[in-house]
Amino acid sequence: MHVKKGDKVMVISGKDKGKIGTVLAAYPKKSRVLVEGVNIVKKHQKPSPQYPQGGIIEKEAPIHVSKVMPIDPKTGKPTRVGYQILPDGRKVRIAKRSGEPLDR
Repeated sequence: MHVKKGDKVMVISGKDKGKIGTVLAAYPKKSRVLVEGVNIVKKHQKPSPQYPQGGIIEKEAPIHVSKVMPIDPKTGKPTRVGYQILPDGRKVRIAKRSGEPLDR
């Protein structure tokens, strides 16, 4: 997948188009990511130890990874992802827009 947990991404399609958030979790087998503040759904929660009063709670739901693009660290705009092998043998992700590395 072209995004990892902790990446800052922008949603490029769907009802939340244009929103920016951080990837909270990645699910590679399902090709989905959980993005902070994006795809908010309402869930009817029965009373439990975590939610003693129960009720309707709002939480993020996963979206397909093809709907998000990483934010370029140099320009702050969405960018495609490329890969580069460094001289020490590490494979890092780079932003196609500016050539900056996306990995910390």
